[in-house]
Amino acid sequence: MLTAIGLYGLALVSAGSLLVVEDPPAQADVIVVLGGDGPPRAAQAAKLWHEGRAPLVLVTGYGDCDFIRDMLVRLGVDSAVVSTECLSLSTWENATFAQPILTGMGAKSAILVTSWFHSRRAVKRFRFVMPQIEWISLPAQRTVPLWRLAINGDGVQVFKEYAKALLYDLRSSFVRDMPPVQAGLASS
Repeated sequence: MLTAIGLYGLALVSAGSLLVVEDPPAQADVIVVLGGDGPPRAAQAAKLWHEGRAPLVLVTGYGDCDFIRDMLVRLGVDSAVVSTECLSLSTWENATFAQPILTGMGAKSAILVTSWFHSRRAVKRFRFVMPQIEWISLPAQRTVPLWRLAINGDGVQVFKEYAKALLYDLRSSFVRDMPPVQAGLASS
């Protein structure tokens, strides 16, 4: 039991250096917001849009893509610049399904917005699927202290991220060809 608690604590303390990728802020063609932890991701994307980091926003992910789009609009992002992809069920599919949309936009560079602990796996996947695009990782920041993270559900999510990252690395080493993607996934 003590070993498990120790590993859990070590995983949380190490998350900042092992799971987080945060690049220097830069200009891009589009901000890509992953579904999931909607409010912090939407707030980060809106902040970046208001700073003029990119003129377009793509929200990707089944379940809360419309919620995130609506939140972006409530935060002052022009609804005309927000597109959605609402079919993807995982980070793997976020990247795969976003590819034809970003190609259609003519994107050469993109800012990826996700949760802080999800940023390494997400940006690695997007770079794998779309190496022709310059990916800039600017995740939503951790807003709670580690001790609080350790006792709420987010701590478990952080802990699970290590296994997910390993599984994605293994899957990426075996899967070279991307499955065909249906046309018409985006809506404005």
